[in-house]
Amino acid sequence: MHNVLLVEDSSDAFNLVKRALGNSVHLEWAKSLGEASRTLQKKSFDLILLDVMLPDGDGYRLCSILQTDDQLKNVPVIFLTAKNSVSDKVLGFSVGADDFISKPFDGLELKARVDSRLRKRDRERMESDILKLGDIEINKSTQKVQIFENGQAADVDLTPIEFKLLLFLCKEVNKVYSRDEILNSVWGESIHVYSRSVDTHISKLRKKLGSKSGYIESVHGSGYRFVVDESSKAPRVELAPHPLL
Repeated sequence: MHNVLLVEDSSDAFNLVKRALGNSVHLEWAKSLGEASRTLQKKSFDLILLDVMLPDGDGYRLCSILQTDDQLKNVPVIFLTAKNSVSDKVLGFSVGADDFISKPFDGLELKARVDSRLRKRDRERMESDILKLGDIEINKSTQKVQIFENGQAADVDLTPIEFKLLLFLCKEVNKVYSRDEILNSVWGESIHVYSRSVDTHISKLRKKLGSKSGYIESVHGSGYRFVVDESSKAPRVELAPHPLL
């Protein structure tokens, strides 16, 4: 499930957004820039819905800072605000916004725009040479894997089969793949390998991932899936003054 952060001080707006998005995403609510900063330190998000007028500043400031962070600059930002003049929209796009929805908004339109941005982000993740999921970074071109712990990166030494296995599981987050699907995709249909080999290689892969082994989850009677832990931490974002504002 995708994680969406709503930065908005109005409880009425939060309830409207929650009703519109329903159970299709996991929605987090931050009521200020400071709370948003603390939330981004603790969790990773697939999309940010951002108001402009907030108690401790404006959303343009947060958006511009996100663009300077290598880990967060590719997270889509949709401004959701009553400030809907042409100059407001131009400023929003200039600091990195991906979309702009004016209040009052239609719930169906909001959900359609959010779903569209999330689908595009999923496609970009898979097409990019660098795949970042939670605290794991996979470089497809160099076949290098790193895990992040307390802001520090550590290389994971994987065999070619283990790398191929990890990449296959990451193909679609949360999707359960059967052992037969894994065998056919990782080893190929022309090679005879017992299904227990999948379990053995999954066990070795988990061991090498160490504290991040929980990303690979076994589903009893079905197979395995890659799940991004909601407690995954994104890099720290400091709300320092920005020259654009």
